[in-house]
Amino acid sequence: MPLQIKHLDFRFENSLVKAVANKNYPETKLAGLTVGPFEEGNEYEIYFWVAEKLAEEGIMHFREDARFGATELYKVQWKERVQVAGQISELPEDFYPKLRRYLNDTKKEATQLEKMQEYEKSKQLACDIVNSRLRKIIALSSGPTQTDQITKRMANEEHLIYDQLEKLITNWRNTILQCETTGEP
Repeated sequence: MPLQIKHLDFRFENSLVKAVANKNYPETKLAGLTVGPFEEGNEYEIYFWVAEKLAEEGIMHFREDARFGATELYKVQWKERVQVAGQISELPEDFYPKLRRYLNDTKKEATQLEKMQEYEKSKQLACDIVNSRLRKIIALSSGPTQTDQITKRMANEEHLIYDQLEKLITNWRNTILQCETTGEP
């Protein structure tokens, strides 16, 4: 499963995002990819990994509505907690890749007390969200087959575990019931 999550992460890295140029920047050719030119203040749709590198260099910044942080975590946790039992809320698009990057970045910046506290709070919120959703996924995968309406609310990473658990539980249940009816191991 880690390989499948890495594949989803690779897809995220190569998805298009909107970023705004902080300054003028000439056209740059990378191995088979041309980036720019960029004009200060203009918005561009570029690959996430390119935007991330350009943001590190101060050339661009992600749009405010594309930023991910503690506020988004609080919103997701709140939505998850108010769900009716047996229901799972829909996550923001690319929640898990953004969460991993946010936690990683916050941990790197955790040299000041304030940033350490932000990292610890964010990590705890993330754990609460993941554990809550995992409990629901386990319950959903061990019950009757779920409708598309419920499973479409799951993130791609959650579908991986849901599908595997559903198969494992179904096979186990069939093996147990078969042993009981035939009396054979």
